[in-house]
Amino acid sequence: MQADRVSQLRRRDFLKHAGLATSFGITGIASGAGSQVAILIDPSDAVAASRPGKWAASELASTLQTRSVSAAVVDSAAAADSASLVVVAAGARSAMARDLLRGTAAPAGAEAFALKPAALRSKPAVLACASDARGLVYALLELADRARYEPDVVSVLKTASAANEHPANELRSNSRAFVTEVEDKAWYYDKDFWRAYLTTLATNRFNRFNFALGMGYDFPRGVTGDYFHFPYPYLVDVPGYHVRVVPLSAAERERNMEMLRFITDETAARGIEFQLGIWTHAYAWTDSPHSDHHVEGLDAKSHPNYCRDALHMVLQNCPAITGVTFRVHGESGIPEGSYDFWATVFQGIARSGRRIEIDMHAKGIDDKIINVALATGMPVKISPKYWAEHMGLGYHQAAIRELEMPPRGGASNSFFALSEGARKFMRYGYGDLYKKDRKYGILYRMWPGTQRVLLWGDPAMAAAYGRTAHFCGASGVELCEPLFFKGRKGSGLPGGRTAYADESLQPKFDFEKYLYSYRLWGRMLYSPKADPESWRRYLRTEFGQAAAPVETALANCSRVLPTITTTHLVSASNNSYWPEIYTSMPIIVGKTTPVLFHDTPEPRRFGTVSPLDPELFSTIEEHAGDLLKSQANRKYSPIEVAAWLERFTGTSAQAIRAAGAQAKAAHSAPFRRLAADVDIQNGLGQFFAAKFRAGVLYAIYQQSGDRAALEQALAHYKKARAAFQQLADRAKPVYRADITYGPVADQRGHWLDRLPAIDADVAAMEAELAHPAQPQPAMAAPAKKAVQAAIGMPHRPSVKCSHTPAASFRPNEPLKIELAVMTTGKEKPSAVELHYRRVDESERWQSADMEWNGKSYETSIRGEYTNSAYPLQYYFELRRDEDSAWMFPGFAPDLSNQPYFAVRQA
Repeated sequence: MQADRVSQLRRRDFLKHAGLATSFGITGIASGAGSQVAILIDPSDAVAASRPGKWAASELASTLQTRSVSAAVVDSAAAADSASLVVVAAGARSAMARDLLRGTAAPAGAEAFALKPAALRSKPAVLACASDARGLVYALLELADRARYEPDVVSVLKTASAANEHPANELRSNSRAFVTEVEDKAWYYDKDFWRAYLTTLATNRFNRFNFALGMGYDFPRGVTGDYFHFPYPYLVDVPGYHVRVVPLSAAERERNMEMLRFITDETAARGIEFQLGIWTHAYAWTDSPHSDHHVEGLDAKSHPNYCRDALHMVLQNCPAITGVTFRVHGESGIPEGSYDFWATVFQGIARSGRRIEIDMHAKGIDDKIINVALATGMPVKISPKYWAEHMGLGYHQAAIRELEMPPRGGASNSFFALSEGARKFMRYGYGDLYKKDRKYGILYRMWPGTQRVLLWGDPAMAAAYGRTAHFCGASGVELCEPLFFKGRKGSGLPGGRTAYADESLQPKFDFEKYLYSYRLWGRMLYSPKADPESWRRYLRTEFGQAAAPVETALANCSRVLPTITTTHLVSASNNSYWPEIYTSMPIIVGKTTPVLFHDTPEPRRFGTVSPLDPELFSTIEEHAGDLLKSQANRKYSPIEVAAWLERFTGTSAQAIRAAGAQAKAAHSAPFRRLAADVDIQNGLGQFFAAKFRAGVLYAIYQQSGDRAALEQALAHYKKARAAFQQLADRAKPVYRADITYGPVADQRGHWLDRLPAIDADVAAMEAELAHPAQPQPAMAAPAKKAVQAAIGMPHRPSVKCSHTPAASFRPNEPLKIELAVMTTGKEKPSAVELHYRRVDESERWQSADMEWNGKSYETSIRGEYTNSAYPLQYYFELRRDEDSAWMFPGFAPDLSNQPYFAVRQA
């Protein structure tokens, strides 16, 4: 009671207080202003008066002034009396917030916030309150965003309302890499760039920024562009050592540190965590006679202690650094199993005197290195790749490829004793990280392999990632942003990172091309149920009446490349497979196998390529065999994938034509950028759809000798080739002839460069048609039916099912599973099978027949299987006689749902 009385007195005194306006970064009133807005911050409110809170208030005032609305930040209600609207910025527990909430639940939990229309001293007001400083940043920047993009600025603020919002994912990180001195120094040293970039991240509710150094090479061999590759001597001169980079002046080293300190400080000002990524710890390059720099003054004995002391010095110079990401497997230049080395380096963090997270990239991880990190007493996270080195659909793959399954033995190369040996299954996914009672967090990293250049923007898929980034208790996801590897491995070129040939398309800062992408990713990772207005107001401002068709066009074409990655993965490595600028994988392989496709199953050809998720998708040749045998397969087929791509690209193409009919939109640089990328992605979808059909038809021919199958294969391949020619021609005036993400042909160039390889494969098929194989008479009828299926539209039965997963399970006890089927008679499935697995990618899936109990199908996962340290995941296979099979839950039409269920231990 006494505490409540004190709070009431403080609130009354605050409301009565009169004083002069105090500005935090904004001074004066905009000339020619209309309505005046006061942004009220109570100096006694720790949340509102925090540095991020003050920064966000200043940003709101600045945004209003750009819209010709006078605005100032004030520190008392009396100072706001002359304003026509007051924005009250407050912590949720403050007296001001409690008074204005008036019975409305206060936002609770980290980063939660609320907006509410209110009245202050009989004056219109809007309350922006939050549980903490970061939440208040989001509340105020949400108002700034509405003010920036809505036509009636003051009205939209007066009516501002939002239910209490809180994050679905603990971490929503964005990573940017420095990989080339040629292309990256300009933005690294540009303070205006950093202010705009970091404000974009904060506005869209990213709460972590990872600045990645040393990712220019997978291993320090053949190094040319090496700036920041071993970052310490580029930043600090460590007392007691005589380590230097040659050639690098002391002045440039000091400038590098000054900029890093500036960047970390500006990040903290916006309430964002700063993560420093150090991906290389080698100080001498292997077989690298043409490197731009070299490091002097280190040897094997001094190396560990130098790294420890240099890291400590960097952390002391940049007190805003909150975490460090390490690559601890062999690609770091340190042999796997070097536990003493890492124990020494981690002491640089332990000695910092503050809480700094240790984040270790998951490849090659084992319990020993995890325990080395935990021994520092610092928080530890392990960061696996989400979809290998690519971007897939918005769920976690149900299985890894057979090539990554664990060989129970060591690797011959000591540098990669774990990642190429018994821990190989950790290369491209979460592996066995999901142990119960683990003492580390899990943060996924979306690698930049699938889509690097073209604009991405699908609200449904971004929401899917928002729902699954915290799968089974994970912390969230880190995005390797667009253009991440631009200029990698010494391939940097002058002239800007976006690689536009048409200079009129070049934005001021490279990230501005992708503002819509950042908006969708950040907001959907914060809340997968985000109000569509949060992105549609941006589209309306940019594209006017074309906003709705632009949204449809971009959403549908943005599903193309993730679908291809998930269902047809030529290589898990981003160095070998870049479906965006596709190097042709031949349907017909000659006498030599291209080295490029080193991790495709033997024999290496288009038809044998594995899906990235082989549990849910079949290969081309597997599906051809199913068709010839009239054998139903629960897995999604390449023909179904082709149909999806045809549907997405057809919808997108129609929408972008409708958008282009709007004269105002069609002539703006943002629309021309977007339209070109939409057209190119649609062309890629049409190409792959036709090539998938061609591949299946050719496999039917291979297995049956049917000439009609070969004829249809050639016809569809020519259709694919025509689609690729069209997209390449569309890209020619837009993009430069050499778009560089690496030094070798498949990592750079242009779509036009890829046509000769496609032509050679088409010619090989034409030559085969001139001298076809002998048909197999017994296969004539099955082949005819298979060909019709391969050129037609596939159909799966639609049966209404219902299943509610258990809230949890207990180890060593059976887990009962039931599936209700609301269909009777001939439509009812003849059999239902449960497929299940522990959430451990090193294990294989199990299955169990389900029995009909008169109301539903049921079975149990036996107690000896539940007796483990892992959650469980499962899905259902339904069959009707021998001619049809399908999965539940399977995929929704937009492919944005998780196609299986997961249950964690009690």
